[in-house]
Amino acid sequence: MIAIPAIDLREGACVQLVGGSYANERVRLDDPVGVARMWEGIGFRHLHVVDLDAALDRGTNAPIVSEIIRATSATVQAGGGVRNEARVEELLDAGAHHVIVGTRAIEDVRWLDTMAERFPERIIVAADVRERRIVTHGWIRTLPLNILDALDGFNTLPLAGILVTAVHREGQLAGPDLPLMEEVAESADFPVYASGGITTMQDLRALADRGVAAAIIGMALYTGAIDARVVAEEFAE
Repeated sequence: MIAIPAIDLREGACVQLVGGSYANERVRLDDPVGVARMWEGIGFRHLHVVDLDAALDRGTNAPIVSEIIRATSATVQAGGGVRNEARVEELLDAGAHHVIVGTRAIEDVRWLDTMAERFPERIIVAADVRERRIVTHGWIRTLPLNILDALDGFNTLPLAGILVTAVHREGQLAGPDLPLMEEVAESADFPVYASGGITTMQDLRALADRGVAAAIIGMALYTGAIDARVVAEEFAE
């Protein structure tokens, strides 16, 4: 399993939110490109970059996303507000290795089918989950759709993976939702990326034991709750 630092962009800054709430911002760093270089310098070889403003139609951090991709040699997966083929192509052309698609992918299955066929093994579906139910539009709208039921449709597609964020654990340093991640890993026919609540090395090892391919880490790295260098040494690749 690999560990991937999260770089969440809001109003030009790198931020961390508690519990998936835009009103509860705990971390704000004004130099996202510098943050990306820092994580690479520590030893991480992959970065997870998300434009939160684009996800909520509150603006765009697209130039910063592109600058981060150019500024490091890390493998970057990028997303946030990706709702059309043009944006997928822009991110891939900018050098993103994978493109993360969320709301539209969940709500428009035909579009996801088209994107997966057009860009095989390059699309990661982001399924934000609160107590097994998928939430969209920046965690605002809760759908009557269970994540395991959604996987039945995703498994037929040539996806690069699925990113499952346990929003009810996000930013709270309370540990990941291990039963959820284990069920998803057992049900998915492609790599599973886990996010939400990861706080300790034991959390990372527990996710690895459950078949998770990658763990996205945010708050624990930014607050120092977990030693970034120790994480990079064991889970960089």
